[in-house]
Amino acid sequence: MDTIVRPLSARVLAVARTRVEGTWAAYIDAVAGVNHDYEKDVVLRNGDKLTEELAIAIFPEFKDVPYAR
Repeated sequence: MDTIVRPLSARVLAVARTRVEGTWAAYIDAVAGVNHDYEKDVVLRNGDKLTEELAIAIFPEFKDVPYAR
């Protein structure tokens, strides 16, 4: 699975991850801003799932891939 991290600020991360079935989803959450490599996993576990429209705006490289429902 591919994971892309977009810091929207030092303490807000948006994280997109492809799924085995060929879809993708993106999540957002506040983080401590200390280590984004570690914090991306926290966002994937506890973050809020973005709407498809907002997720595509942040991760346009996925626009042609189905968004996970």
